[in-house]
Amino acid sequence: MESSGETGDIRRSRLSDYAEMSTPEPPPAPPAGRDPLSSDVVARGRREFAVLLGEFRRTAVLVPTDEDDAPLVADFGGIRWIYAFSNESALARFAIARGEVGREWPYQRLLGARLLDATVPTVSAAGVPCGVALDVGTEGEGALFPPVSGIVPEAAAVDADTDTDGIRG
Repeated sequence: MESSGETGDIRRSRLSDYAEMSTPEPPPAPPAGRDPLSSDVVARGRREFAVLLGEFRRTAVLVPTDEDDAPLVADFGGIRWIYAFSNESALARFAIARGEVGREWPYQRLLGARLLDATVPTVSAAGVPCGVALDVGTEGEGALFPPVSGIVPEAAAVDADTDTDGIRG
């Protein structure tokens, strides 16, 4: 707890101590005269995403939990997104954006691979497709890992092949 001197004691969340107020750099513009959706630009974007996905799978992330120790999630666009954060500063920015810096933010530390391969299918078992939203509230630095083949297990992927009975396989 910090003291303000004249006005008495002011309580601050420990998360607010981690918050870094910085302005992210804007993404680079495509080269002049080049179609931003040309095949080489798309191919480069896919390679960059593959690198990002590989890094995410190998990195421990913070997954805030609710009162039942379940991952904190939000539903958007027909997908249930599990919140994950790369560090406590990113989690603090999320808490600030929600106006909830005064409450405790319990979290689990999980490898991104475990989150995608084990937690996503468990949450998806409730009948709602599930993906991971990384660093929500960190402008320009977040990433989405949607419930599609190559990111989550086939059983949890919305684009997995199904036979005529609706069974994936």
